[in-house]
Amino acid sequence: METMRKAELKELLEELHDRYNRPEFIESDPVSVPHAFSAAEDIEISGFLASTIAWGNRKAIVGSARRMMRYMDDSPYDFTLNASDAELGRLATCVHRTFNGADFIAFVRALRHLYVERGGLGAFFTEAYARTGDMRRVLSEFRALFFSTGHDPHCEKHLSSIDRGAACKRLNMYIRWMVRRDGRGVDFGLWEGIPASALYVPLDLHTGNVGRALGLLRRRQNDWKAVEELTGALRELDAEDPVKYDFALFGAGIGGAVRN
Repeated sequence: METMRKAELKELLEELHDRYNRPEFIESDPVSVPHAFSAAEDIEISGFLASTIAWGNRKAIVGSARRMMRYMDDSPYDFTLNASDAELGRLATCVHRTFNGADFIAFVRALRHLYVERGGLGAFFTEAYARTGDMRRVLSEFRALFFSTGHDPHCEKHLSSIDRGAACKRLNMYIRWMVRRDGRGVDFGLWEGIPASALYVPLDLHTGNVGRALGLLRRRQNDWKAVEELTGALRELDAEDPVKYDFALFGAGIGGAVRN
């Protein structure tokens, strides 16, 4: 990246980052769902479920995720650990697009196993990163563990596979929420054992289009190779916290600040 172009891009992305990385961003975004809780486990679980269904219209996503929390008595951690079979059965009528009630039940059961056997989402991710030093391996191990108990294969499509080359947008977005700590009030910074420098950008249609318009991404498919390419370009602008520019790319995409 040429020095002048790099400086201009960094200035633009910093400006956009400042515009969107603020509390006003929260209300209309799925990250608003975990912000309704204060206990770390409730934040982790509600955030994971909200990110799982985060595709399509943001208003619909937020509405469905909040409905999921009501089905869990607005106590996602307690419900995950202690819900009876009859209480789990209530989830069968909760549907968001192709994520149906059976998927919801399967995900809660998988989360229960994760909390009982591995100490929870935060414990797993921080331990796996400390052991491997590579979020790519962590993403792979997480999916394998999550589906290691009995489940309907239908639910597997709701957790992307890095081993199959998927961009893993929703998982990367969730991990960004849990890891980044900048005091701006959007991301939580709960998982202190993982540095922001290790994160990968949550690549979707908006971020991909803006990344290409800015010359940060050449690959046409929104797959894992594109994630690595775009994240690598962002690391040239800020090696310590490249994914902070997710706010800039996404915000510019939905706001029309940058066009192809």
